[in-house]
Amino acid sequence: MQSAGLLLLVKRFSVCFEKEVESVNGDSKRAKQCEESAVPRALREEVESLYKLPMPQDLYHFWDFCQKLNAENPCDALMNSLGLRLVGPYDILAGKHKCGKNPNPNYFLHWRHFYDPPEFQTILIGSSETQYHMGYYRDSSDSLPVFIGANEAKKSCLIAQMGDNVFAAVTLFLTRKLKEKSDKKKSGALQALQKELETAAKRLGFSLEQKTKSMKERDKKVVTKTFHGAGIVVPVDKNDVGYRELPETDAGLKRICKAITDARNDDERMKAFAPIQEMITFVQFANDECDYGMGYELGIDLFCYGSHYFHKVVGQLLPMAYNLLKRNLFAEVLEAHVSSRNKENLDQLSA
Repeated sequence: MQSAGLLLLVKRFSVCFEKEVESVNGDSKRAKQCEESAVPRALREEVESLYKLPMPQDLYHFWDFCQKLNAENPCDALMNSLGLRLVGPYDILAGKHKCGKNPNPNYFLHWRHFYDPPEFQTILIGSSETQYHMGYYRDSSDSLPVFIGANEAKKSCLIAQMGDNVFAAVTLFLTRKLKEKSDKKKSGALQALQKELETAAKRLGFSLEQKTKSMKERDKKVVTKTFHGAGIVVPVDKNDVGYRELPETDAGLKRICKAITDARNDDERMKAFAPIQEMITFVQFANDECDYGMGYELGIDLFCYGSHYFHKVVGQLLPMAYNLLKRNLFAEVLEAHVSSRNKENLDQLSA
C-alpha cells in the first residue's frame, strides 16, 4: 500500500513538472513573438496614422532585418538577390514621405495596383514586367492582416497566399527562386540569405509555413472564393444569415461580363447588362434581410473582372456592402481607387 501511494505521488509530481515545463516553454515562445522592434514607437504610430490601419509586428521586424542587410538603403536590401523592393509603409519608415514630390499623397493608393481590392495593402514589389507585388490581406479594416498575398497585376486578379508574415512570404519567394537558379555563385548567396531569414524568423517566433493553422481556420470562415481566389469573410449566424449565394456560378458570371465587354454597340451592351441588373435587385433584397455578403461578392467579382464598364456598378455595390459590414475604411479606399484606376503611376510620393 505504501509503495502504491509513493508511486501515485511520483506520477502526480511528474505531471505537474511537465505542465510547468510546458508553461515555461509557452511563455518563452510568447516572449519571442512580443520582442520589440527597433523601430521607434512614434514612427510606428505615424505609419498607422497615415494608412489608418493597424500594422502587424512582422512589418517592423522585417525592417530591422533589412537594415542589417543594408543600413544605408533597407528598402533595396533584397534587390540584388531577389529583385524585391520594400515599398508602401516601408517608404514611411525610410522617411521618403518627408521629401516626396507629391505634397498631398493618397496613402490609400500608394502602390495600389490595378486588381488590388481594398483588403490588399502592397509592401513589396518585384518584376515591373508582370507588376509582381506582395502585400497584407485583411478581412476587415480594423483588424490585423490574415495573410500575405501575391499578385501579378499585368496577368490577372488572382491573389496567392504566401504565409502569414513577411519572413514567410520572402522565404517562399526565395525558395522558388533557388529552383530556377543554375548559377552556383548566385545560388550560394541565396542559400545564405535563406539561412539568415530562417534564423531571424525562428528567433522572433514567426512561422515560415505557407499555410499556417490560423490561415486554415480562416478558410473555414470563407463564404466564397470570389474571382481573386483569396476569399471573403462575413459574419454568418447560426441561421445562416449574413450570406446568400449569387444566382450564377463564377463561370456563368464571367460569361455575362464577357458579353458586356465584347458588345458591338451600346444597345447590345444594355441588353447584356440585364442579368447584372437582376442580380443587383437580388442584392437589394439580400441587404434588407441582412445577407450583406451577396452584394460584397458581386461587387468584388465585378471589380476583379477589371472592365471600366463595371466601375459605376462596383461604386454602388461595394461601398454599400463595406458600410453595412462596418468596414467603412475599405469603402473609402475603393472609391479612391476606382476614380483613378487606370493611372499607371503607382508611387504616390513621386506622383
